[in-house]
Amino acid sequence: MDLIDIHPKEARRLIPLLQGLHALHVAHQPARYPAEPNDATLAQWLENWLSNESLTARAAVSPQGSVMGYMIYGIEERPAIPVRTGETRAMLHHIAVADCWQRMGVGTALIMDMKRAVAAKGINVIATTYAPFNTASAALMARMGLLPVMVTAELRS
Repeated sequence: MDLIDIHPKEARRLIPLLQGLHALHVAHQPARYPAEPNDATLAQWLENWLSNESLTARAAVSPQGSVMGYMIYGIEERPAIPVRTGETRAMLHHIAVADCWQRMGVGTALIMDMKRAVAAKGINVIATTYAPFNTASAALMARMGLLPVMVTAELRS
């Protein structure tokens, strides 16, 4: 497995995994997530989003070049306020691993890659969010040392 950068013009390579991740969210929270977004629309949105210089997209690819998994993270500056210390942190926005590659270390390799990259920049805080139904993501985060520090609740009526 190789870990490679995914540039904005290559965003289309992530669509199958993004669609799978999105379908999981739709199945559990259909009022929050629109079903079956169009691949072309997703590709354009990803290309635009990944054009933000503070974001990094990395993919784990097989020897044949297929995307096994990917992550998107950004660097955020959070200024100090009277009730919270300031910090520069890495925010893991997306991580997805193809079903056939799960439980084989792909997610771990991606997060370890992010940890090394942000540590080289002097960043020692990594944050993420994940839905309570996504037990695979929760388990991966816990294995990697990312533990819950707050809960967000919503009412949708």
